[in-house]
Amino acid sequence: MNPSQRVDDDVALLMALAEDLKPIYSDGEDPWATSPFGWIKSRPSRQVGAIAERLVALWCVDKGIEVTRSPDSQADLVLAGKRVEVKYSSLWTQNHIYKFQQIRDHNYDYCFCLGVSPFDAHAWYIPKADLMVDKPPALVPQHGGRQGRDTKWLSFAADSPPDWLRPFGGTLAQVYGLIVHQT
Repeated sequence: MNPSQRVDDDVALLMALAEDLKPIYSDGEDPWATSPFGWIKSRPSRQVGAIAERLVALWCVDKGIEVTRSPDSQADLVLAGKRVEVKYSSLWTQNHIYKFQQIRDHNYDYCFCLGVSPFDAHAWYIPKADLMVDKPPALVPQHGGRQGRDTKWLSFAADSPPDWLRPFGGTLAQVYGLIVHQT
């Protein structure tokens, strides 16, 4: 419904009653409701990955970093000449974690993990060689069975990433520095 359209009186009454009931049934205001990133959570997961890639690409272009599409499906982007896989996580509200999913051992140089909370963003630019080393919290299989062993995830508390991630960012400004000074 377009906000400028007239609402039927009974519908308006029902809307007002629903607003009155909301505090009784909700456990507080949803921080994503007014977040500039909130709309992303409503998109299908396949689309969320594409949105994340575009966000990263547009941010890089705005920062003066050369961006091209990967020539194959083994990486998402080429940033400043390096093949990059982009992974995205929105903050899991119930336990305040980031969970970067669908991490595979494909042909890329770096993994750009972009984590967003309602009004903040975190980022890590992790060399693949460091990402694939077994360390806590290690990449764990995302699915069971033999075929699920190649797909992993990285999960950690947003407010306390593991120490091994520290050299690879935490903020977008730190990731920018890593990209422009990569070898």
